[in-house]
Amino acid sequence: MRRWLRWLLSLMPLVLFAPFATAQFTCSISASTMNFGTYTGTLLTPGPSPLTVTCPFLTSYTVALNAGVGAGATTTTRKMTGPGGATLSYQMFQNSSRTTNWGNTSGVDTVAGTGTGGAQTLQIYPQAAAGQNVASGTYSDTITITASDTFGPAYATFTVTATVAAACTISASALNFGNYSGALIDAASPLTITCTNLTTFNIGLSAGNATGATVTTRRMTSPASATLNYVLFRDIARTVNWGNTVGTDTLLSQGTGAPVQYGVFGRMAAGQSGNPALYTDTIIATVTY
Repeated sequence: MRRWLRWLLSLMPLVLFAPFATAQFTCSISASTMNFGTYTGTLLTPGPSPLTVTCPFLTSYTVALNAGVGAGATTTTRKMTGPGGATLSYQMFQNSSRTTNWGNTSGVDTVAGTGTGGAQTLQIYPQAAAGQNVASGTYSDTITITASDTFGPAYATFTVTATVAAACTISASALNFGNYSGALIDAASPLTITCTNLTTFNIGLSAGNATGATVTTRRMTSPASATLNYVLFRDIARTVNWGNTVGTDTLLSQGTGAPVQYGVFGRMAAGQSGNPALYTDTIIATVTY
């Protein structure tokens, strides 16, 4: 009888303690890369980005997102960092209407839930505000997630990325020499160009439509095919010709993200003859970046 009792008591520690060796008390959490795609200066609201949290059954938990690693970032205005330390601001929200910020102050802007013992998916709704004039290139940030329950916190990180593509737009106004009577005439008109901040670009002007025209001697043509010569310059002193060979006779500049005007300075030499008529030409302005 004594031998049987000793054997029963030796099993009791295994029965009592073995289940506790495999129990999960703390939460686990993970998330994949959040990709904003391409930012063009307009409001950007990519689709939701999921994170997965697993907590013990009926355990209350909170999930917090920190400010990231961008210089000057906060939990309401996070910052991805790009070329030369440039930053692209963005936000993270708890709801699809993007009105409830997701931060890391418990009871204020964190997300609360109750564990099921299995994986639960939460959605982060990102947004990048319009009107940010930033250099083209790749931007990124790293966010730390903290999942906390009564047994302590669990941590994970994920990467946030976006691309700012170089882009330019251009518009032009007519250049009108007015009435030509054989005397020298000067005239000017603007080109308006908007390029992504810090984007280097060249502006070129074609030779026009007239037969035999070149970028140094352009020609306006009348309905009867008569021509009048003119020249286009990059400077108001009218000493630097404006052509379309990049690096030779184009105008080199850099974008600011805002519209910038560039003057086209025209000149008709004196002493030309022609039949009374309306003379016209069409120039193609090209921005190369």
